[in-house]
Amino acid sequence: MYAIIRTGGKQYHVVAGDSLRVEKLAGNIGDSITIDDVLMVTDGDDIKVGCPVLEGAKVNAKIIEQDRAKKVLVFKKKKRKGYQVMKGHRQSFTRLEIQDIQA
Repeated sequence: MYAIIRTGGKQYHVVAGDSLRVEKLAGNIGDSITIDDVLMVTDGDDIKVGCPVLEGAKVNAKIIEQDRAKKVLVFKKKKRKGYQVMKGHRQSFTRLEIQDIQA
């Protein structure tokens, strides 16, 4: 059984027991969360597709990590003008462990 969920403006293919890195979600490590934006659930030959989301379908997950990604450097330069700027950015993320899928 697997599901397609939507969180943080992206779609993810999840199976019970998976570990998944998504955009930052509110909560502490060890908290359980429920994701209601379930777009599709498949159980063998039984396929349920939402329009756009499935009513009553949920994915239960547990927060196992709240962290920030590696630094991405942004460098701007204009030739012959003496202009250069270096900036860094670290995106926050949440790592989830999928507990179960309820269709």
